[in-house]
Amino acid sequence: MTAKKTILLALALLPTASSLYAQTTAGSNSPYSRYGFGLLSDRATGFNKGMSGVAYGMRDGHELNPANPASYSSIDSLSFLFDVGMSFQNGRFSSGSQHTNAKNTSLDYITAGFRLSENLGMSIGLLPFSTIGYSMTSTTPMDDGTFTRTESYLGEGGLRELYVGAGWKPFHSLSLGFNLGMLWGEMNHIVQASVSTTDAHSLRRQYASDITTYKASVGLQLDFPVAKDHEVVFGATYGLGHKINSPAHFYNQTSDGTSIISGDSLTTHNAFELPHTIGAGISWRYKKSLRVGADYEFQKWNGLRYPGVTETSQEVSYQPMTGSFDNSHRISIGADYVPNPNGIRWRHFVRYNVGFSYRSAYTRVDGTKGPRDYMVSAGVGLPITNRYNNRSMLNLSVQYEWVKPRFAGQIKEQYLRFCLGISFNERWFMKWKIE
Repeated sequence: MTAKKTILLALALLPTASSLYAQTTAGSNSPYSRYGFGLLSDRATGFNKGMSGVAYGMRDGHELNPANPASYSSIDSLSFLFDVGMSFQNGRFSSGSQHTNAKNTSLDYITAGFRLSENLGMSIGLLPFSTIGYSMTSTTPMDDGTFTRTESYLGEGGLRELYVGAGWKPFHSLSLGFNLGMLWGEMNHIVQASVSTTDAHSLRRQYASDITTYKASVGLQLDFPVAKDHEVVFGATYGLGHKINSPAHFYNQTSDGTSIISGDSLTTHNAFELPHTIGAGISWRYKKSLRVGADYEFQKWNGLRYPGVTETSQEVSYQPMTGSFDNSHRISIGADYVPNPNGIRWRHFVRYNVGFSYRSAYTRVDGTKGPRDYMVSAGVGLPITNRYNNRSMLNLSVQYEWVKPRFAGQIKEQYLRFCLGISFNERWFMKWKIE
């Protein structure tokens, strides 16, 4: 199959993949997805889910690494790579003596990659950017103790990224790359309040947004040997921050129980912004058997605008405001190990990995700093063998995530997540010799 035919096939599959992704991504039950764009994705795929997302310094011709597009230049000249993954999680949410559990299933990513020419690789794919999903109800007694007030919160949606990228190695040790994509999705939040008497009015507020914009990032990698059988890769990326020219809508309704007696519909434009993002990482590999990596990522959210409501005795306004975000930091470390890359038995090629990550919240929660996020992970990559190669992998990993509140009254979250990924690595470009 020629490179041209491969590109056309991959592009033809993306609309179907996008539709499937939108239908199957359930995502989240987290109350913290109420804030900002929701829960942010770490852009991890099958090979590094078990390493808690370590990516910036990772470079291998048999892996797709969209977190650093410079890595595309290492794609094997005979291979077509296709990677798809999903996850199953059980979440526990607790506050004081109260707790509840929730289960989710999500389609996490669909990516493809191939070599265009010598030292030039390309990737296309569909990745999650953020996820919104929660449903909560709170009932409290009124001051007189006779009636109760019930508040309910419902949110759904999230943003997805459809990207195309390329990586080029112009010099012996230097690789450069870019990702350019479309970011789109819907965000919908509903708040309802009512009192347990027919004499009181109920309130319903809805915050709705339909976002479409672009997303761009660049990356570089420096790979060089430091001794016999030892290789070091340094990687860095920059993601462009910019304003989003999409509207946000606010609907405010008051009801007497049978009909709407008053309502407002407000719209504001240019209400969202994406942050500048800087990432750096390093990896060390020994004999293509042991690999250790570490990442640091900084996202400059502080000072970015997000739509909010301002109320006075005379009017209600809905406009872009600052103060909703804090700068975010993420640290990840991870390692993987292959017993014998040059072996002949199936067990020699099984890949084992472990990892740890920490991330600070990018959103403020009711005016205070958001919770810290900790994760430990482990995984295994099982070769899928056939008569031609054993480079395709079934990636299985488990992650334990702990969302730790900074202040009393915030909700504590714990997740046990199982990730399943299939990485197809087929020799589509090999020319067979017949004697």
